[in-house]
Amino acid sequence: MFLNRRTPELPTPEQALRGRPVPEFTVPSRHTVLGNPLVGPYPEGLEVADFALGCFWGAERKFWQTEGVWTTLVGYQGGYTENPTYEEACSGLTGHTEAVRVVFDPAVVSYEELLKLFWESHNPTQGFRQGNDVGTQYRSAIYTHSPAQAAAADASREAYQKVLTASGHKEITTEILLADGRPFWPAEAYHQQYLDKNPGGYCGIGGTGVSCPIGVAPVEG
Repeated sequence: MFLNRRTPELPTPEQALRGRPVPEFTVPSRHTVLGNPLVGPYPEGLEVADFALGCFWGAERKFWQTEGVWTTLVGYQGGYTENPTYEEACSGLTGHTEAVRVVFDPAVVSYEELLKLFWESHNPTQGFRQGNDVGTQYRSAIYTHSPAQAAAADASREAYQKVLTASGHKEITTEILLADGRPFWPAEAYHQQYLDKNPGGYCGIGGTGVSCPIGVAPVEG
């Protein structure tokens, strides 16, 4: 049987849904597991990191289980539509990917350690899909909040590509872009900490099985 499936494509700004100036829903005030506020401003000394690695339900759980992470929330990032809904993001007409915002204490967990978790928790070589989840909203991405984050993300991609290539994997398709100018739009309440509320719920997160060398040993040139 042949399935007539359209190859996912990112919309242009002109093709994207317009969105709305205010969201159609409210975001819960606190994290159901960590107990801290979801939306900033955050306490002084904490840092923000944004990652996209497939369905955000399982991705968020990976990070809230990490020591030093103060709060997490899921949302939509990297597209054009203002205050999108889940249905709009899944239509492929917003340009967004499903993302996780990670607020962390750098004195406890480093950005490099979060990058290691990011790379090892999904397959970053799959383009507009993650496992059986297909669509532009499942693409792999890192949105950086400082020059230091950008440099670390680029270095980690290069290091991981070497070990992936040695293991027979394809080229990494992860986009690494500035968060500035790419707003993070929080998702609906039922998506926040979804797998805490639904322990048996769907989790499409799965890595390549290849360890990322960040923080383990220097990668030979």
